[in-house]
Order: sequence, then C-alpha cells, then structure tokens
Amino acid sequence: MIGRTSSIDRLFEAVMQLSSIEECYDFFEDICTVKELLDMSKRLDAAVLLSDGRSYQQIVEATGLSTATIGRVSRCLNYGQGGYVRAIARLAPAGKAPEGTDAPDPAGGKGGK
Repeated sequence: MIGRTSSIDRLFEAVMQLSSIEECYDFFEDICTVKELLDMSKRLDAAVLLSDGRSYQQIVEATGLSTATIGRVSRCLNYGQGGYVRAIARLAPAGKAPEGTDAPDPAGGKGGK
C-alpha cells in the first residue's frame, strides 16, 4: 500500500480536477514520460483483458507486457486495493472498457479492437 502523503494527495486532487480527455492528455504528457504513460495504459489494458478471461499469452500478444507484469496486475485484481476492479466497473457502463487494446501487435497490425 502506498504511504499517504500531502504530495500524493495533491497529485490525485489535480487528476480529479481534469474534466476532459484532452485535459488528461495535456496533464499526463507534462507529468509523465511517454513510456510511463504507455506502461500505465498497458497495465489497465491487461486488467481489462484479465477480467474478460483472456490468457496471459493473449495479453502478452495484445500488449507486449511481460508475463511478470501481467502476474502483478492479476495479483492486484485479485488481492489488491480494488482500484482496477472499481475503474473497470465504472468504464464498462460508459462503453469505454475495451475488448482488446489498440497497441500494435507483433504481427504489425492493431491489437484486440
């Protein structure tokens, strides 16, 4: 569990103040490297795919994540703080939980969509 600090609280408060996808892109492009942002988005993709019953191999192919990272996401889904579960549940009714990912696949096409 992350130790709660005023700096982390401020970060989360800032994120909660963003009101559009465009504002999120602007903020996260400023605060994260491209790799950090892609890594976080791939972890969420893995959580969605695991929740959908996909195998580790299918997730590796769709996201390029290692099986170790997928295993960590799986542990968080099953034994974590409930953050992935809550986020996925809130995305699903809005039709925003992807069936796959839009990460390039190793064959050169697009992933799961």
